Amino acid sequence: MTVALILGSGASPEQAKVKPAASKSPDRPFASESQPSPDFDQQAEQQLLDMANKSRAEAGAAPLEFDEGLIQAARAHAAAMAHEQQLSHQLNGEPSLPHRLSAASVLHLDHAGENVALDLTPDQAHEHLMLSPPHRENLLDTNYNVAGFGVFRSGGRIYVVEDFGHSLPAYTPEQTENAIVDAISRARRAAHLPALTHASDADLRPAVCTMAQQDRLGTRSMHELAQRYSMVSYTNLHPEILPTSANKAIENRAIKNVAVGACYARTDTYPSGVYWIGLELY
Repeated sequence: MTVALILGSGASPEQAKVKPAASKSPDRPFASESQPSPDFDQQAEQQLLDMANKSRAEAGAAPLEFDEGLIQAARAHAAAMAHEQQLSHQLNGEPSLPHRLSAASVLHLDHAGENVALDLTPDQAHEHLMLSPPHRENLLDTNYNVAGFGVFRSGGRIYVVEDFGHSLPAYTPEQTENAIVDAISRARRAAHLPALTHASDADLRPAVCTMAQQDRLGTRSMHELAQRYSMVSYTNLHPEILPTSANKAIENRAIKNVAVGACYARTDTYPSGVYWIGLELY
């Protein structure tokens, strides 16, 4: 996660009236999911995206696409900064960036970043952001493919929030498990070992989901399965990639069968979401 903030040269700290953040209050402005308030400048948000994508094209990076959920997250944070008159990536009483993004968007993100700025116009904001190395890095990062920008107008200035993310494909449990089986087959071939038989176990996926529900790998349900099988449990955002622990177990010549269970969930440990995975090897 990469975060950076900038105070545009068009507004001094005195003009911005920057002050310590107050505790979270119920009257803090927030972005409506249906209709933005008059203080949000949708045209400026689009201008910032157009300028960002122009700069990315000049740098050889693919364009960003707006995600409505990320836009709502950016607007809510921009409004909160304007209310507190402070530039910050996490105001008092506010969730962290991963929690803010996951609460607003259904995307599966494995990489996220944020720029915040206070300036006079979208053009000036983009210019100043591009002149700042950490902000420029976020804007041109080739890992990002989605974004949500929020612009909140207050007292003749604009509070700008640019949220970036790398969105992964969203798989069903069946697709996830099949991707893992394919990865296991590739690993066996690479080790010059015979293919494993893809077995099924109706108890495995529910047991794996208990790990997600309890936000930990070592659950009672998984321990019970470990009494009958050699088990491997792990979390991964990329089901097509096997961790080292799984590779070692899969390359056991005595293993003939494998059953796979997967469950995607967002938890306190993984606010952006992750696949919880269990392998039965026997």
